[in-house]
Amino acid sequence: MHDGDSGRTGLVWSHINLASTFDMTDRSKEKRIVPRSLWIVLALGLSAFARLAHAQTFPGGTVRIIVPFPAGGATDVLGRVLSVHLQNLWGPPVVSEYRPGAAGLLGTRQVASSPADGYTLLMASTGAILALAGDRPAAGLFDIIRELAPVSLIAAPPYILVANPSVPAKTTAELIAHAKRNPGKVSFGSSGVGSASHLSGALFQQMAGVDMLHVPYRGTGPAVTDLLGGRIDVMFSPALTVTPHIAAGTLRVIGTTGSARSALFPDFATVAETGLPGYSSLGWFGLFAPANTPREIVAKVSADTRTVLTLPDAKQRLAEQGAEPEPSTPGAFAAFVNADIAKWLDLAQKAGIKLTP
Repeated sequence: MHDGDSGRTGLVWSHINLASTFDMTDRSKEKRIVPRSLWIVLALGLSAFARLAHAQTFPGGTVRIIVPFPAGGATDVLGRVLSVHLQNLWGPPVVSEYRPGAAGLLGTRQVASSPADGYTLLMASTGAILALAGDRPAAGLFDIIRELAPVSLIAAPPYILVANPSVPAKTTAELIAHAKRNPGKVSFGSSGVGSASHLSGALFQQMAGVDMLHVPYRGTGPAVTDLLGGRIDVMFSPALTVTPHIAAGTLRVIGTTGSARSALFPDFATVAETGLPGYSSLGWFGLFAPANTPREIVAKVSADTRTVLTLPDAKQRLAEQGAEPEPSTPGAFAAFVNADIAKWLDLAQKAGIKLTP
């Protein structure tokens, strides 16, 4: 081999050795980087597996459903329906507990501040979440996700607009005409200032362009008693409290407040179809957990709630409250709540209605 060839050979070996050095360095870097990436992926996988396993074994103990209103009302009845059937499904005790006060705000706050583990749930109504929204005036636009974890809608029954038989109106159009002839004299009762029954009446006034006298009570029962006695003229009432009186002829139906006729009351026309197009007001009920409850647990409770609401006994108990089961996914329920609460907050602001007691 010539000397020139020897030099070229040495140069070639030099390049090979240099390339090998860089390859080794790159492989060394890969050895440092890849295991760390794998650890991250493994950790995330194990975390997800742990959450899923926890959800599959949930609940491992007693679950409480907080009802933020006194016993005997529709919220209580629906809470007990869920308690009984979820316990049958899960095994561990599921109990209803009452934390009434401040238009549902006390019990709602209790759940909001409870551990986010799924063992404390809230059976709430429109009024309770409205009170919560009204208690957050500095928070900007209300977002239920910041306050609670929506689990599932349970039911969204319409109210029934009923009148004392002395009121000269049988339809919505006739009631509006009567109210316009007697500004400030036609009275409507409610279960309290800022309640859903109050806001239903306020929406009616706004859309119909009438001035009616609001008479608040401490609950639906006393309001219905005065309606029967003729001390107030009309009321937007939950179906349960007035259907017996409608059957007896002691109260007259003006209309239901849904956008369409209720399957439970097909013979009752809606307020919208008899004189006030576009009117709609629903008194919904739903299940919530504390904010930041693991989504796997929320999803499990939601799915099991849907299963419960398909049972014949549960359907019958809801029908007795004038309601049909309407289970939903957590995401759909969150969107529903935010849209409904935004509607009522806007109305309350325009009408000067205080939502918190």
